[in-house]
Amino acid sequence: MTVSEGEIKFDQEGLIPVVVQDVGTREVLMLAYANQEALIRTRKTRRAHFFSRSRQEIWEKGATSGNYLSLSAIRLDCDGDALVYEVKPAGPACHTGARSCFFRTVDDWGAGTSGDLLQELYAVIQKRQQELPEDSYVASLLSGPRERLLRKVGEEATEVILAAVEPDQPHLIPEIADLWFHTMVVMVESGKTYAELLGELETRRR
Repeated sequence: MTVSEGEIKFDQEGLIPVVVQDVGTREVLMLAYANQEALIRTRKTRRAHFFSRSRQEIWEKGATSGNYLSLSAIRLDCDGDALVYEVKPAGPACHTGARSCFFRTVDDWGAGTSGDLLQELYAVIQKRQQELPEDSYVASLLSGPRERLLRKVGEEATEVILAAVEPDQPHLIPEIADLWFHTMVVMVESGKTYAELLGELETRRR
């Protein structure tokens, strides 16, 4: 059943939530908002456009990353107040580099699981890079000389080796955690995505 544009119910701010779904796998990729103009551009260009509530502007997914969402269909829910964009993604939908923004799980009410803790950490480091808060250690690494960050990784690698030869290895896990953390800072600084890391590890699982 087809619907007319007049049946779409935008909220008091002129927005409507949009669920983005992979037309092939049916996986939910992301949730965003669109206004009437974003919807018009999406239909015209056949690429997903949204409205940023924080920046108060229309944006096209993939305009900077190249990870476009090519439109296959637009579906309207029974109440007329939510949309689904069925798309063919050209790359990861999530800004963290993950295929989908919904990579975390919640088990019991009010208690989240760790999900993929490393991916969450990657997202936090990315946020620090974008905002550069003055009191952030990560931001100081990312805004400072690159040599300092790389030297820090080398120091942490040495600490892992020294901890590994200690009797009973009491410091090994903390030192490994430090090394992992700083290598993820290098990943973000170098523009490498979490999806690339998983892809590389996948090739070594055979």
